[in-house]
Amino acid sequence: MTYFGFLLQFVVVPIVVLGIFVYRDRRMGKALPQSLRLLPPALVLVVLVGIALIYTTPWDNYLVATGVWWYDPALVTGITLGWVPIEEYTFFILQPILTGLWVLFLARRVHVVDAPFKPRSGVRVVSVVGVGAVWFASLLLLLSGWKPGNYLSLELVWALPPIALQLAFGADILWHYRRLVFVSIASATLYLCGMDALAIASGTWTINPELSLDVLLGGVLPVEEAVFFLLTNMLLVFGLVLGLATESAYRLPAQIIGGKVSQSERLTQ
Repeated sequence: MTYFGFLLQFVVVPIVVLGIFVYRDRRMGKALPQSLRLLPPALVLVVLVGIALIYTTPWDNYLVATGVWWYDPALVTGITLGWVPIEEYTFFILQPILTGLWVLFLARRVHVVDAPFKPRSGVRVVSVVGVGAVWFASLLLLLSGWKPGNYLSLELVWALPPIALQLAFGADILWHYRRLVFVSIASATLYLCGMDALAIASGTWTINPELSLDVLLGGVLPVEEAVFFLLTNMLLVFGLVLGLATESAYRLPAQIIGGKVSQSERLTQ
């Protein structure tokens, strides 16, 4: 399976299908819940795509340059930027769109909240401290030079800082929408793991067993790949929900949301 063939079958086609469903929902008047209309979804998705591309590019180039993973030259176009094939950059752009459309699809169908929102600074503090502890342990593992832990530690050291920022901003908001958040992350992660397993089995790309734990889920998928999709979908779902949730208005700069929230209201949040 070529890399572009993989993208077309398992990413582009689902994006088109989800896009049709989301468009049809809008045409039929099936709107997002009132509490998820702070910013235009398209705007939030564009921002997430830009961040994903900028933040992932140097990290993924490092992985390929150091032999953590590699691709079959016969299954890519041969166009590379740095050490990474152009197909990989395409995936950086497509995954946020795929996951984002899936969240928008689910948000119109999942009962998102059961009670009024209550700000909980303790939830934010505890979640950030917990993520920080895992990040520090991952950094120590990376610096230890233990080869089997290389890929996993690189993933955690890379992904946990922005996740911590999201949690510091709105862990309590994400908990408020926990049903939508959990269903979105779990389902998107399972889907992408299944597709990744097919690509690995067909030789499209390979994870270095010397720099990973060599624990294979289903006998095919390295556990680090499952962790990668879990982390990236957390980043995307957290970012989209925080961008859409009206509760975020109290914590965003007034310029972003048009000054709709007073300073006194911000202080209470």
